[in-house]
Amino acid sequence: MRLKSTLFTVAVSVVAAIALGGMFYLGFAAGARNPKVITVKGITNIGDEDVTADFGVFWQVWDYIKKEHVNGTEAKDQNLVYGAVSGLVDSLQDPNTNFFSPEDTKKFLEDVSGSFGGIGAEIGVRNDQLVIVAPLKGSPAEKAGLRSGDKILKVGDSVSIDMQVTEAVKLIRGDPGTTVILTITRNGWSKPQEISITRDIIKVPTLELEIKDVQLAGKSDAETAVPENKEIAHIKLYSFNENSIPLFQQAMLKALLAGAKGMILDLRNNPGGYLEVAVNLAGWFLPRGSVVVTEDFRTGEDTVFRANGNEALKDFPVVALINGGSASASEILAGALRDHRDIKLIGEKSFGKGTVQELKTLKDNSSLKLTIAQWLLPSGKTIEKNGLVPDIEVKLTEDDIEAKRDPQLDKAFEVLKSLLE
Repeated sequence: MRLKSTLFTVAVSVVAAIALGGMFYLGFAAGARNPKVITVKGITNIGDEDVTADFGVFWQVWDYIKKEHVNGTEAKDQNLVYGAVSGLVDSLQDPNTNFFSPEDTKKFLEDVSGSFGGIGAEIGVRNDQLVIVAPLKGSPAEKAGLRSGDKILKVGDSVSIDMQVTEAVKLIRGDPGTTVILTITRNGWSKPQEISITRDIIKVPTLELEIKDVQLAGKSDAETAVPENKEIAHIKLYSFNENSIPLFQQAMLKALLAGAKGMILDLRNNPGGYLEVAVNLAGWFLPRGSVVVTEDFRTGEDTVFRANGNEALKDFPVVALINGGSASASEILAGALRDHRDIKLIGEKSFGKGTVQELKTLKDNSSLKLTIAQWLLPSGKTIEKNGLVPDIEVKLTEDDIEAKRDPQLDKAFEVLKSLLE
C-alpha cells in the first residue's frame, strides 16, 4: 500500500513537472514569436559609453512585472526602483556598502548620532554570517549576555541567512520597553539559544579610568630585593566619539597627578567610531609626523594621516588589550602603536574592519553608504578581514566570565610590570 502511495505521489509530481515545462515552453515560444519593443521615458545617460551592460533586460523585467505579475498592478514604481538599487549594491558582496531608502536614511543618521532605541550592540558580517561585533558597555545586549563573536541565526522569526546588516538593524530596533528575541549560537555551545532583550534608549559610553597600585620586585641591593609599589592606569576606551578626546585628556591628567608610571589601554569590545579621534589619540603616544594610518583609494591618490599631538606619552610604558570586538578605529590605534613602538597587544584577534565608507545623499533623500578606500597600517598591512593578531594570545572562556575572572587583564598587568621593573 505504501509503495502504491509513493508511486502515485511520484507520478503526480512528474505530470506536474511536464505540465509546468509545457507551459513554460509555450510561453517562451509565444514570446519569441512576438517580441516587444519597450519605450522608456524620462531616462537620461543611458548612452554612457563607459557602461557596457544591456539595460534593456532590466526594462523587459520591469514591463513583465507591471503587466503580467499577479500583483503587478499593486507594485509601486518607487519601491521597484529601490529594490533594483539594493540589488545593484548587494551585487558588490560588500557588507559595508549599503543603500538606504529615505526612511532608512533617517534611522541610520539617528544611529550614528549616539542616542537611539535598540539593544546596544554593534552588528557586522563575517564569513557571510551576521555576528555581534561588540555589545556596548551597560547596554541591554550586554546585560542579556550577548558576547563579541556571537552568531545571529534569527531575529524574531526572520532567518538571518543572506540578511544585510541594515535589514537586521531595522528588525532589532524598536520602541524602548519592547522586546526582541535573537536566536544565537556561540562557539562551545551544543545548540543555539533564544535570548530575549528589552530595548532601551542607547547612550554610547566612552571611557573609564581605574588606577591600581601594583607591587614590583624592586631593585636588588646586594642580596636583598626591596619591593616597590607603582601606580598603573587602566583606561577602558569604549568608543571613538566626540567626547573621547577631552575625556582621555582628563583621565591622563588625573592618572599622572596620581603618579601613574604605566598604562593598560583597554580596547576590548570597542567597535570604533571617528577616524579623526583615533589619529588625535595616537598623537599622545607617537612622535609628531608618525604615520598613523593611510587611506588607500583605487585611484592611487592615498591620504596619509599623521600624528600631530602633544607626544606626552611617547616614552610612557604601555600595553594594549584587544579582542574580537575591537574594530575599525580601535584596530587603527592599536596597530599604529605596535608598528611604531612595538607596544604589545594582548588578548584575542581583532574583528578586521578596515575600509572607509562615505555617505552620499541622493536626490530623494535616500542615501548610499559606499566603500571608497581601505585602511593601511604604518607597516603597509591591511586591516580588512585580517584583523590584528595579538602578540600574546589569552583566551577568555565561559568559565572565566561566570567566575568574574579576567586572565587577559591579569596578563596585561604582568607584562606591564615587567616593563617597569
